[in-house]
Amino acid sequence: MERVVGLWLNKSKPEAQTLALQIIPWFQARGWDVLTEWVDILERGAKFLISLGGDGTLLQAAREGAPLGIPVLGVNFGRLGFLCEIEREDVFGALEKVLHQDFKIQERLMLNALIKREGSNALSQLVLNDIVFSRESEDGVITLQVNLSGEPSVSYPADGLIVATPTGSTAYSLSAGGPIISPNVQAILLTPLAAHSLSARPMLVSDQEEIEILLAHGEQCLVTFDGRHSVKICSGETVVITTAPIKAQLIRVGSRSFPQVVREKLRDRWHE
Repeated sequence: MERVVGLWLNKSKPEAQTLALQIIPWFQARGWDVLTEWVDILERGAKFLISLGGDGTLLQAAREGAPLGIPVLGVNFGRLGFLCEIEREDVFGALEKVLHQDFKIQERLMLNALIKREGSNALSQLVLNDIVFSRESEDGVITLQVNLSGEPSVSYPADGLIVATPTGSTAYSLSAGGPIISPNVQAILLTPLAAHSLSARPMLVSDQEEIEILLAHGEQCLVTFDGRHSVKICSGETVVITTAPIKAQLIRVGSRSFPQVVREKLRDRWHE
């Protein structure tokens, strides 16, 4: 493979564009080509991608790179930054380590969601963060029936439901009261949104389960994949969620542990 690196840039952040203009000549001086357009990266390939933005930008880059086996290094320009490996002031030291093969690859579980409809082809989506089911109107709650590997498990009368990977546990699910899950845990998290039943609780299930979610009550609901693409499902339609055969690959050059990242990002200083 050529000495090629790809830049995945959040163009809404001027500081990210400024850093990109510094990164390009830095690589060129070391004999690397830098590509900024995805079509060029697809054509020529890249040894790795550099994501300049926040966690959302990194998610996009990792999701696109996963089918091609391209790992991603995340540079944080956001706020929390649970996923991004390095801060902007440390970027060139981190890049030196990457070029000298001084890094590790952390694999992240991904999900495949299959929407089944009568009389039409099934729609498939690859997800790294979460799948969110939400009601569209204020007429009443919806009820989502969850079946695990073909067996009825739990019903959620609620405003919606989040199905998250460990990566997604620090995103929308966290704000909805779900637990934080270590990325080393191979599991899938179900977190209800504004549940209308005391028995409707978050549930952690094995990544080996086939999760079927049926809209059991309500005319329709919106299903959103990684916050980027939404479709409507109607009463009686189902979404089947399984572990994807591929995983996202994140480059780790630092020594920060997951507990340390959680402590830093949530500003928990009581024990210090």
